[in-house]
Amino acid sequence: MNVKHFPIWGVGNGFALLIILLTVFGSPLSIDHQWSLLQGTQAPESFDDFSFLFGHLPRIAMALIVGATLGLVGSLMQQLTQNPLTSPLTLGSSSGAWLALIIMNVWFAQYVNDYGDLAAMIGAMLAFGLILAIVGLNNMTGLPIVVAGMVVNLLLGAIATGIILLNEQFAQNIFMWGAGDLAQNGWDTFTSLAPQLLIGLPILFFAPRALSLLRLGKEGASARGLSVLPTFFVLMTTGIWLASAIVSSIGVIGFIGLIAPNIARAMGARTARQELVFSMILGAGLLFATDRMAFWLTQYTNDVVTSGVTAALIGAPALVWFSRRQLKAQDNLAFILPTGGRSLSFKALSGIGVSVVTILLLNTFADFSSGSFEWHWLSDYQWQIRQPRLLTAVAAGASLAIAGVLLQRLIYNPLASPDILGVSAGATLALVSTTVLFANATLSNNWLVAALGSIAVLLVLIVLARKHQFAPSTLILTGIALTALLDAVIQFCLAKGTQDSYRILLWLAGSTYRVTNAQSLALLASSLLLLSFALISSRWLTLLSVGRAFALARGVPLNLASLIILTLVALLCATTTATMGPIAFIGLIAPHLAIMLGARSTRSQILCAAILGATLLLWADWLGQSLLYPAQIAAGTLVSILGGLYFITLLVIGRFKKP
Repeated sequence: MNVKHFPIWGVGNGFALLIILLTVFGSPLSIDHQWSLLQGTQAPESFDDFSFLFGHLPRIAMALIVGATLGLVGSLMQQLTQNPLTSPLTLGSSSGAWLALIIMNVWFAQYVNDYGDLAAMIGAMLAFGLILAIVGLNNMTGLPIVVAGMVVNLLLGAIATGIILLNEQFAQNIFMWGAGDLAQNGWDTFTSLAPQLLIGLPILFFAPRALSLLRLGKEGASARGLSVLPTFFVLMTTGIWLASAIVSSIGVIGFIGLIAPNIARAMGARTARQELVFSMILGAGLLFATDRMAFWLTQYTNDVVTSGVTAALIGAPALVWFSRRQLKAQDNLAFILPTGGRSLSFKALSGIGVSVVTILLLNTFADFSSGSFEWHWLSDYQWQIRQPRLLTAVAAGASLAIAGVLLQRLIYNPLASPDILGVSAGATLALVSTTVLFANATLSNNWLVAALGSIAVLLVLIVLARKHQFAPSTLILTGIALTALLDAVIQFCLAKGTQDSYRILLWLAGSTYRVTNAQSLALLASSLLLLSFALISSRWLTLLSVGRAFALARGVPLNLASLIILTLVALLCATTTATMGPIAFIGLIAPHLAIMLGARSTRSQILCAAILGATLLLWADWLGQSLLYPAQIAAGTLVSILGGLYFITLLVIGRFKKP
């Protein structure tokens, strides 16, 4: 049977039957006893009675109403932007609402109950406004809006992590909430959320005509009397309101709004109204199914597994699948790589030298331990503390910068970097998963596990991207999916509520604080060794940069060269991540800065990027210790914030320079 002509109402009926069966048989009570409790002819007496009425049923009701709303919002956003990969997750709305709620919980906790929904709405709107400023209203149908959403998610996530780490005593209670938990202790949350979501019902009656006209394009819709911009903003604001209301009530649940509309279209939804209705049905069924999976996993593992985690575990592979179906190799991103001179000038070298000397002097002589800024030679004890941090920042920054150069030159993609493509996420996912599964496992210095995670991600990237010649669309969306998987595992770890939760979060922030002297020396030695191998492979990279056919004609063994270079990337990411934690954007920023300064040849770009990466991370580490002294911001968190702003600036420049 052709899936495109499959009767979707049959799927809806199937979901309804499944929901009824799981509701009835998911409780230890008999059917007659359940019916008596529902009718009110029998008062609840036992624990099972109260669990059924005030735990089991409200959780199912919450899953259905939230899933239906997310499906509706996802379909609305995808039809408004004509982009099958748009959703509250990819538009940054969920991250904006989440950051706003964290700010409310930390600094304005007394106003959360009264103004939490409003704060979430403001945060979501600001995030969407930032994305709109990046891509422009005329460029919302392609990959740029997805990439902009990814960068905004990384930026807002880094800010949220920094706030949590600086305010542990106030932020511990948001770990479970952030994982997207549908577990209920009564009907209060449902009765407060349901009226807020009723605003979505008018969408089914008034939006289909506008959405149908928008399919004709802006000019065609305007010619038929539709006020395009007001309609777009009213409907988008309505969708963002619904998404932010859900985040403020139960936390972040991703992918339902992305998957449901795509499945609806694949199964036969053709008109705007059909897609909205079928997306609601599928969203409700999908979230109900993932919530049941979370419930069973919680019972099986004796650890709290939230619905947001299971939704991400299912949704991330689905994102890869739909991205391969929907985006083509020629779906290029409007991205302008900064240009510089033809070679490193004396001015550029002098600037690099001054920056390096300045940060080394600050790390060697500047002292904040007495509560004020002082210059003096550090004591032996102070140097024992500072030396590992200095060596770790140098080695980690250089390693990630080299990995960025190798990836960008190998796959002809200026957006390629270990964090954006998910290579660092693979190492992090392997380390965190090992820590969760094996209680005695340690996060730090487990290089083998991290290397296996990075290599696994690279293999996935090769398999998925080779068909499209390593196009930006496939690579970036795969990285987004892998990052979402990582976030799901992280939220699972944090939601456990143990002492390990905060330790994992601290490690994920990318801090040099806990690295020992032996670990820093080992990382530095491995970085120097891998740098030498990268320089040896520079001839291959130079020829590959011209073209694969050209490189093959010059005797380059393409498969072997690609395998060796990708292995170097995996090892560079693995050693850094296992020692210090994940660091974002260094692998993107340093190669670009090297090009801007005139490092055109492969060998000079590798060396220049390594120096710049080390210098950037040294500055981030020192500023993180100094800006809010005695509190500290992890170097990885600070560089993620700065790197996110840098990437956003590049995207904006690319939009205005696009011919």
